[in-house]
Amino acid sequence: MNRISTAKAPKAIGPYSQGIESHGFLFTAGQIGLDPATMKIVEGGIEVQADRVFDNLEAVLREAGLTFGDVVKTTVFLTKMADFAPMNAVYAARFGEHRPARSTVAVAELPAGALVEIDVIARRK
Repeated sequence: MNRISTAKAPKAIGPYSQGIESHGFLFTAGQIGLDPATMKIVEGGIEVQADRVFDNLEAVLREAGLTFGDVVKTTVFLTKMADFAPMNAVYAARFGEHRPARSTVAVAELPAGALVEIDVIARRK
């Protein structure tokens, strides 16, 4: 296993890694809308937070030499299913025509009061 770490995404605040690469796959930790410079949730609604989540995920993917085009599976956690449509618009813009498998679930609460958390699994070609 190879641990992936970058200063361009929020540092791990617990006993986990930003990403782990194993057997050609990258498994990312869930990312929330933390600004890596301040380690605070970005201000704004679901779209702003989702955009920051994708910036964080992209940083981890890039550190591993991968892109969103390499993602095969995502899991999206929302505190309110009413935020699905605006989150989905950001999601679609970031993935373009690429359509990885996805699960989306509603949860009672996320760390730091986040509205959305997303993790990805990517495959090296």
